[in-house]
This record gives sequence, structure tokens and C-alpha cells, in this order.
Amino acid sequence: MSQTNPKVYEYSGCSTCRNALKFLDKKKAPYTKIPIREIPPTITELRKAKQYLGDIKKLFNTSGKDYREGNWKEKIISLSEDQIMSELSKNGNLVKRPFVVGKDWVLVGFKEDEWKKVFSGI
Repeated sequence: MSQTNPKVYEYSGCSTCRNALKFLDKKKAPYTKIPIREIPPTITELRKAKQYLGDIKKLFNTSGKDYREGNWKEKIISLSEDQIMSELSKNGNLVKRPFVVGKDWVLVGFKEDEWKKVFSGI
């Protein structure tokens, strides 16, 4: 783990986020909790996540109301990456959560097996 605590962008009404935070607390992992709806990830953090994930679509909370009502399934096809990053950085509801940024890694969503690998040293 790096000296800097990972940032965990989360929403308190999200059961997946609550499960992820329980996992971190059980591991006694240090982290900084950030409310994703009020403070969405930065464009730099989103670009870092896209590098790790490979596909920009994996950054989206596809089950969310904002995604569906905003017709993002279609918009993704016609917008540039810069435009998409800008929108994601302004609307945390569009971002898949929890969205976790470490010094040299990113986690999107909560898959316990992936998280165990990242937090194994704790």
C-alpha cells in the first residue's frame, strides 16, 4: 500500500458501497471516504481508471437512473472521450461505484476477489 490513503468514492444509499466499506473496515485498511454524488472523481482519476479498465463503458453506473434517463447507452457512441470524461466528472451518479483510487491502481465496483488482491498486504 502507498503512504497515501486510497480515496473511496461512495454513496451511502448504495448497498455495494456499504459492503465494500465493511470489507475495508474488517481488514483495517486505511481509506478516505468521499461522497461520489457531491464530489465526483476528477477527470485525471477517471482517465486513470479507463487506462486500467480499457473500456470507457466500464466507468458507467449502467443501472442508475441518470444513465437510463440520459440515454447514455446511445450518447457514449457519439461523444468524444473528453466529452464523456467531462460529464462523468460533473455527475457522480453516472460513475460506477464504489470508485477507488490508490497511488498506482484503481478499483471500480466491488468484486471481493479483486479487492483481496489489492488489499492483501493489510
